[in-house]
Amino acid sequence: MTDKEETASTSVDNELHSQGLYVWQAENLLAATASLAGQWLPAATQDSSETPTISVTSYRIATDTRTIKPGDIFLALSGDNFDGHDYINAAASKGAIAAIVERPVSTSIPQLIVSDARLALGHLAAYRRQQHKNLKIIAITGSSGKTTCKEMLGSIFSRLAPTLITRGNLNNDLGAPMMLLELSDQHQYAIIELGANHIGEIAYTTEIVQPDVACILNIGTAHLGEFGSREGICQAKAEIYHTLSRDQYAIVPDNDDFTNQLRRIAETHSDHVLGFGSTDISASHLEVEPERSEFKLHIGSEVHDITLPLAGEHNVNNALAAAACAHALGVSAADIVIGLENARPAKGRLNSQLLGMHRLIDDTYNANPHSVRAAAKVLAAQTGTRIMVLGDIAELGEAAVTEHQALGRSIAATDIDMLLCVGDFARFSVDGASEVGGIAAQAFSDKTALLTYLQQYLQTHEARPCTVLFKGSRSAKMETLIEALLGE
Repeated sequence: MTDKEETASTSVDNELHSQGLYVWQAENLLAATASLAGQWLPAATQDSSETPTISVTSYRIATDTRTIKPGDIFLALSGDNFDGHDYINAAASKGAIAAIVERPVSTSIPQLIVSDARLALGHLAAYRRQQHKNLKIIAITGSSGKTTCKEMLGSIFSRLAPTLITRGNLNNDLGAPMMLLELSDQHQYAIIELGANHIGEIAYTTEIVQPDVACILNIGTAHLGEFGSREGICQAKAEIYHTLSRDQYAIVPDNDDFTNQLRRIAETHSDHVLGFGSTDISASHLEVEPERSEFKLHIGSEVHDITLPLAGEHNVNNALAAAACAHALGVSAADIVIGLENARPAKGRLNSQLLGMHRLIDDTYNANPHSVRAAAKVLAAQTGTRIMVLGDIAELGEAAVTEHQALGRSIAATDIDMLLCVGDFARFSVDGASEVGGIAAQAFSDKTALLTYLQQYLQTHEARPCTVLFKGSRSAKMETLIEALLGE
């Protein structure tokens, strides 16, 4: 390294230190993976006659060579259709200074060999979390509302102190550890979203996260195909309480079918169980407008007026959950109110925009039966001709037909004028809506046919503006219809 390069490197290191980034070195990497038989293999370029020495100083562990930056450590994950070990030399060529692997690879950088790279990611994240003793973590789960509640909590805490917030959908057994590896020493709070598609996943991620406050929003039917029943979903979500100590907080939904079961489980772990909805944290004088909700927030004996910039009763419930989590960590009611009133929906979560005289509501981020029903209520509060455009709801397993039929009946029972469905189960939703009647319901073979129909309808109904809400599972990619309409 030239003097100029060394000076530049020192400058970068100083800047990263000032950001409070954690320093990974050979010793703590080894300590974090000790139970996975972690051992260092020197770089292939090292003279074999020398005593092996490993010198590593890094601020980031990456799992994707596309994001590798000079100085990173590359962790080689493998899946059904890829093997991270094939990309180690690509990572080295982009500046990675070490690799974490399950088997040795011929490469120019040192390798930390572990028995399981996927578990190593979890162990590294848990180790990093343990080094941050003063950090307060809120973990949230539920069948729906996680992203919105997470954003609300981010709005509350980010104005109080540096806060790490789960990005996108990094909420599974890979995503949650990846988020914890982004912790800096400056963070005082972390809002971590935990999802699951099988029993034991939240138990695993909760062991890594070690939350101070654990919150369940609801027990719905998301991933019903994997869990088999709502009882199975309840069992999976309740794993979030299992690491709590007696003096930490469990947050329970008051108005859920599984409230009593969740409260019993929570009380076996914590002496501080807070309910939201009708007990400890509640709302009254609720007025739901097309694009906002007004209500009185009750926290203990305190009452505060709130104007929430999100529509729908379900978002008021999400706000109550966020308020309960913040209250558990001692945040004042005044700060909770400010945070909630400044919350904004995430992309694809009831985002509204105009198309001429018509309003398009993008709620396409994802869907399950619970969130579809909530979206229908939001649409019913809108003006003009109310049209729901619905794609398939995924991961319902053997219950897919009956669940789509039930959704059709529920949608028809709300004050909505038209239901346009597309996907393998579209006809079942239409059948359910037709049973109830009072709504124009139609199934389409594909999105192209639906788009053509909708374009023509909107063009010929300019005199009476429409509100069109788009909803469907991530796999349906219903946002492409909005993009096509806006691109006209």
